[in-house]
Amino acid sequence: MTDAAMTDAASTAPSPLSVTTPDGLAIAASVWEPDGTAPGPDLLFIHGFSQCGLCWSEQVASPALAHLRRATYDFRGHGASDKPHDPAFYQEAGRWADELAAVIGQAGLDRPILVGWSYAGRIMCDYLARHGSGAVSGLVFVDGVVSNEKRFFGTCNRLMRQMCSPDPATNVAATRAFLRNCFAREPGRDAFETLLGLNMLVPAPVRAGMFGRPADYDGLLGGLDLPVLAIQGAQDIVVAPAMAEHIAATVPGARLELFAEAGHAPFLEAPEAFNAALARFVADVGAR
Repeated sequence: MTDAAMTDAASTAPSPLSVTTPDGLAIAASVWEPDGTAPGPDLLFIHGFSQCGLCWSEQVASPALAHLRRATYDFRGHGASDKPHDPAFYQEAGRWADELAAVIGQAGLDRPILVGWSYAGRIMCDYLARHGSGAVSGLVFVDGVVSNEKRFFGTCNRLMRQMCSPDPATNVAATRAFLRNCFAREPGRDAFETLLGLNMLVPAPVRAGMFGRPADYDGLLGGLDLPVLAIQGAQDIVVAPAMAEHIAATVPGARLELFAEAGHAPFLEAPEAFNAALARFVADVGAR
């Protein structure tokens, strides 16, 4: 990831959109129109725990993906979206599913490929369980979470719990440490500070509300009839590579791509290689 990535992406002007969820939240979304050079499925990027849509700056500004319609959104409790503190807004799978469906519908996305990082793996599964697969073309799990089993996680769960602390000193220290652990090689200072700022937009009660809900998706994944790509940083110590291997082994026909030098954020650590892999997957999906 380069220090200029956030600035470069900001100069690529998206269309902002406020999406209203069925449970009454305002969700901030952005849509980038294609440059018209080639057709392809739309892309919807979904961020992870304590981040926001701006983390996809290297993707929405990528020449390798510029021919596609691209969209991001800040899911509930994050970024510029509404942040209710009531745990019910984060504990019920249907709310996450309906939020994603609202983004797809109100952004006018045409059977997008969903690209979900980390916690967003759960959101994609919640959506499929409730709404089916008819409105999407494919799935990309990026160091994605689909299970609560301890064997699929690394060494950062304690830090994530401390990120829920109402004590500012504990919260900030844990957030800084967690963010560093997301990378095999820490990004430059400006980029790190930007990402830290995005993390600190998320209130502690929101973070706490996201813990503890069940994750039983194996039956769903085993019955999927969609193109699926699991991309994983081989040096990830947040979500173990075993999680991506499980996805690839469970979903019929799923593909696995390991990024040997990346940690939990391969789309930021190796953006050109990540974008090339995503472009290949999009082309394969479009050719079906």
